[in-house]
Amino acid sequence: MNPYIREVIDVHVAIENWLGKGEGDVEALLARFAPSFSMVTTGGAKLDFAMLSAFFRGQGAAKPGLKIVVEEITIVEDWLTGAVVSYSERQSLPGQEATLRYSTVVFADGKWKLLHETMAV
Repeated sequence: MNPYIREVIDVHVAIENWLGKGEGDVEALLARFAPSFSMVTTGGAKLDFAMLSAFFRGQGAAKPGLKIVVEEITIVEDWLTGAVVSYSERQSLPGQEATLRYSTVVFADGKWKLLHETMAV
């Protein structure tokens, strides 16, 4: 399996475990993201690495029963030290309707550098 596809899957498993059960190592999760990481959320807000770190550190087990399924993972482009990957991500919580988002991530030097998420309607 392509290492960037594997990383997309693995990071979402780690996020599901951390947010849904408080399991895992939040510092190991954060180490996957570049210090210069930036993200555009589904609501249009911009997050940097410090904001992402504060979010994850404060949200262990905050979403009990969270399930995340990633699908349609596609390498848009790759090169020696990085890649652009697109994927769909379905999140569900008990008793709530699932949400679907489309995401594009830029990897640089093995780390998440830029993430852009768009909510499906």
